[in-house]
Amino acid sequence: MDGSDAGGKKPITIKKYANRRLYNTAKSSYVTLDHLAEMVRAGDDFVVYDAKTGEDITRAVLTQIIFEEEAKGASMLPANFLRQIIRLYGDTLQGFVPGYLEASMETFNKNQEKMREQVRAAFGANPAFATFETMTRANMEWFQNAMRMFNPYVVAQRSLSASAESKAEQEPPVRPVADDDLDTLKKKLIDMQSQLDKLSRSS
Repeated sequence: MDGSDAGGKKPITIKKYANRRLYNTAKSSYVTLDHLAEMVRAGDDFVVYDAKTGEDITRAVLTQIIFEEEAKGASMLPANFLRQIIRLYGDTLQGFVPGYLEASMETFNKNQEKMREQVRAAFGANPAFATFETMTRANMEWFQNAMRMFNPYVVAQRSLSASAESKAEQEPPVRPVADDDLDTLKKKLIDMQSQLDKLSRSS
C-alpha cells in the first residue's frame, strides 16, 4: 500500500484534490474513504497522490481510513498499543518499528486460515479468542524485549548484573554460624576468662 508494485500489477492511482475529494483515475470517478477501504479489503493496490504537488500521501490516507474505522466503533487498536507507538516517535528505535510491524502482520496473515478454522471449530467459545490474545501478547513481549535489547541503559545494567553474578560464583559462600558453633565459642571464652582470673589472682 505504499506504492510498491505488488505481484507485477501496477497500483491504481488515486488523486486527492484541495477540496479533499479523491479521484480514481482507473475508473474516472470520484471515490470516498469507504471505497478505498473496500479496495484494500479486496486486495486492490493503490497509491494516493496530492493532485497539486504530486506528493505521495498514501500512508496519510491509509491512516485516515483507520481513524474513520475506529470512529465507527470498530475498535481494533488497543489504547496501550497506540501509546507505545506514540512514545517511539523520535526515539532511536523508531527505525526498527516499521520492519517489526510488517513482519508481525505477515506472520499473522499466514496464520489467518488456521485461526479461522479455530473459530469455526469453536464458534462462540472463548478459547479461540483467548488464543488470539495469547499470540498478541507474545508478539508484544517479543517487541518489548527487542526494545530492551537495544536500550543502552538496560545493556549496562545487564553487564553489571552479570559481573556481580560472576563474582559471587568465584567467592566461596559464607557459611552461617550454627548454634553449636556459638556454644563452643562461648565455652572457649569462659575458659579463657577463667584462666585470666586465675593468673590475676596468682600474681
